[in-house]
Amino acid sequence: MKSAVIVFPGSNRDRDMIVALTEISGRAPDLVWHKDTALPDADLYVIPGGFSYGDYLRAGAIAARSPIMAAIAARAEAGAHVLGVCNGFQILTEAGLLPGVLMRNASLKFVCREVQLEAINTNTPFTSAYVPGQFFRCPVAHADGNYFADPETLKAVEGNGQVAFRYAAGTNPNGSVNDIAGVFNAQKNVLGLMPHPENLIEAAHGGLDGRRLFESLLNAA
Repeated sequence: MKSAVIVFPGSNRDRDMIVALTEISGRAPDLVWHKDTALPDADLYVIPGGFSYGDYLRAGAIAARSPIMAAIAARAEAGAHVLGVCNGFQILTEAGLLPGVLMRNASLKFVCREVQLEAINTNTPFTSAYVPGQFFRCPVAHADGNYFADPETLKAVEGNGQVAFRYAAGTNPNGSVNDIAGVFNAQKNVLGLMPHPENLIEAAHGGLDGRRLFESLLNAA
């Protein structure tokens, strides 16, 4: 699987994502600087976690207007797979590639812990290695992970099968509406999620629960 990781000033989970993609696909991803305007040919484009531009103005808002995002939008429109994790999720919503917004956590505190996720829509290239309703562990680390959408948008997201993952009952760390932890675009080729599957892919991390997302993409490729 050929992949590329987009790097912004303030990214700090890009190296984790590089390790995960290399470990699971056997091929190191290309690195793309945010000021570039062209993308390498790839099966998957990843916007990693971190604090792009220090989360100034609003998390992901400045990065969403970086030159490379026009190329990402064009590739997504053409059907390429795009994954945004944590800050990457925030960037994709700010860029209009995913519905809804990410707000401050309901607690107004940064959360860093493990949660339980439930796989909701497993009929996509990102989630085919999961079983519908499967619960699995995944770490989170964010201050602005509270997913929100207006009632009309939320109805469409739920009705179109765009919910990828939910926080299991009692583990919602941020107040996200309907316990939503990750959403697709309408075409199901763009996925954003707040938890970090790249941080739970080997025994040394404490488990392998994060591998299934990457294995799904590898199978699709």
